[in-house]
Amino acid sequence: MVIWETTQACDLACKHCRAEAQPNHHPNMLSFEDGKMLIDQVLDLGKPHPLFILTGGDPFKREDIFDLAAYASEQGLPVALSPSGTPLLNPENLIKLKNVGIKTISLSLDGSTPLIHDAFRGVEGSYDWTVNGWKTANQLGLKIQLNTTVTRYNLFDLPNMFALVHQLGVMTWSVFFLVPTGRGLIEDEIKSEDYEAVLNFIYDASKYVRLKTTEGHHYKRVVLQRSYLDRNHLNPGDYMNLNGTYTRLREGLESHIQNLAPSSEAHENMRRAPMHVNAGDGLVFISLLGEVFPSGYLPVSAGNVKNRPLKDIYQQSELFLALRNKDVLKGRCGKCEYRFVCGGSRSRAFAMTGDYLAEEPFCSYEPGSFPFEEALIEMVD
Repeated sequence: MVIWETTQACDLACKHCRAEAQPNHHPNMLSFEDGKMLIDQVLDLGKPHPLFILTGGDPFKREDIFDLAAYASEQGLPVALSPSGTPLLNPENLIKLKNVGIKTISLSLDGSTPLIHDAFRGVEGSYDWTVNGWKTANQLGLKIQLNTTVTRYNLFDLPNMFALVHQLGVMTWSVFFLVPTGRGLIEDEIKSEDYEAVLNFIYDASKYVRLKTTEGHHYKRVVLQRSYLDRNHLNPGDYMNLNGTYTRLREGLESHIQNLAPSSEAHENMRRAPMHVNAGDGLVFISLLGEVFPSGYLPVSAGNVKNRPLKDIYQQSELFLALRNKDVLKGRCGKCEYRFVCGGSRSRAFAMTGDYLAEEPFCSYEPGSFPFEEALIEMVD
């Protein structure tokens, strides 16, 4: 995936905003011609082409966003766009997106009610704009990824979010785990034990809707462990570090699935999802100024697309090479038997310690503590 921060301008004031978005454009952001140059550099990465994601801020704040999307689509790139839940998320703009070749959008919804979501996003009405945009996009045949960031504000609302996702329908529900960068605060994080609870809840919910995580890389470990336990009819409570938060989330989920049949397609799609994408490893982020970061949550630059080709930066920079070498990870991550399928959040490690090779700060797993390792290695292979 190649993600381009087209602008930091946005009309929301989200508590967790990585970009610390503001109402106006940065005067030195990449121009339209710079954007076309970047798209050409993305094409130079080769085939199969990466997914090219136009994000922000709010990309709808750029007047040339439809021309940029059209240019990328015409060159054969699969293009997605992530608009904000504002009045700009309207039928007219969504129709324009479809007409220029965009097939996928991602929307953010952080609560099942206006009270929860609008408080998080800092603007009254954002919930309704987002849900209405979601419904319109569905009617237009656009594929939708719905993003929900887990914090202390919405932890126990996740079962209700599941119900809403199942009701309205999405291609993928992506559960984001907070990285304390930008306006994101450490005190808004959930506990590491609650990470484990949420990851196991997501696994349970994935049997009904297609799910993935962002900055929750240890979900890949949970998938392998839980899949093995399911196959062998073993109780996860006997082998996983599950606390009362998981019990409460599971009970909430059960209240919504009583009359639902599991979706084998959703669960199989999750199980077969690519296992390797992490900061700098299958993922690259270009800032609004052209700086190349391993991810939007790891703001360490390896160069600028204005003076060094993206392909060269991604393939040869010292930063990106280090991030792809799982043998140099430190602490528990360096010792963990799952480091090649997980690797921990390099972004969160950097945000918490200043060292992007440090251990994942919000993982409670102790390497070697799961008793069926040989069978899991066979599953990975």
